Amino acid sequence: MTPSHRPLGPFQVHPVGLGCMNLSHAYGAPPPADVAERLLLTALDLGANLVDTAALYGFGANETLVGRVLKAQRSRIVLCTKGGMAGEPVGDGGALQRVIDGRPATLRRHCEDSLRRLGTDVIDLYYLHRWDKAVPVEDSVGELARLVERGHVRTIGLSEVSAATLRRAHAVHPITAVQSEYSLWSRNPELGVLAACREIGAAFVAFSPTARGLFTGTPPDPAAFAPKDIRRAMPRFEPANWAANLKLRDAVATVADEAGVPGLTLAQLALAWVLARGEHVIALPGTTQEAHLRENLGAAALILAPEIISKLDAICTPRAVAGARYNAQNASEVDTEEF
Repeated sequence: MTPSHRPLGPFQVHPVGLGCMNLSHAYGAPPPADVAERLLLTALDLGANLVDTAALYGFGANETLVGRVLKAQRSRIVLCTKGGMAGEPVGDGGALQRVIDGRPATLRRHCEDSLRRLGTDVIDLYYLHRWDKAVPVEDSVGELARLVERGHVRTIGLSEVSAATLRRAHAVHPITAVQSEYSLWSRNPELGVLAACREIGAAFVAFSPTARGLFTGTPPDPAAFAPKDIRRAMPRFEPANWAANLKLRDAVATVADEAGVPGLTLAQLALAWVLARGEHVIALPGTTQEAHLRENLGAAALILAPEIISKLDAICTPRAVAGARYNAQNASEVDTEEF
């Protein structure tokens, strides 16, 4: 069965997009360039037309990769990237460090840099990667609106914001999408932003929908994480918390076995659960392996029985998950509702 596309502003996209972050950084060593290139092109051939990157990923390297590989395929993709959080030279040595900066002049520069790296004249969906709380969100969104007026950007979005901030931004310029973490173990969007997106006609784009690898056939081993793996700083991967969360995974795996769907994998169950939250929801997993890519895209054709969804809801309550989503520093940088 071919999955129906879902609306993303004026675009129609596959319900499962391709997050490109881990082709350049975040989860250990990125794959070789030829592997990344083949994965991007295979995703397009399989119908995954939503491609998501950011200025931050690899400090521009990911946009360069996506731009180089997909420039000839530009008409086939809905191209999304993000600004307002990027690598900036800091200190005497000038080494690049992650900086959140939502000032209009910075957003304008980030967008211009992204256009150059992506090798395109226009970005389909441009997100404010983080709300810089030192800058009124109205000022940041006002600059994004001017980028639309100039023809650099077609539509705009926000990442990791609350329903209240979304409504403030939407009053300045229509918001096409909110991108935030959402999965069976990160259900914060249910506190408001998921419903707010539906209310204003925005899509909700769920990143890390398989819980950063927990709900997959081969969950990660935190003891083997590479030194720069971002999960090292996440409390849920600390030894005691991880042991508890693996038990949660086992309970979800039992539901997958009982679902009565031939060949259903744990990752597909997790993705199908996300997609079942509403027709305005789009799942955005990332992968470096073609087999996992095919597995992820296959989840779009699944329809879970109501009793299966109820079982998953009952197992994966916020109280059942061990550890906070982010450490104190990273938690201070987002604006999402918290349980």
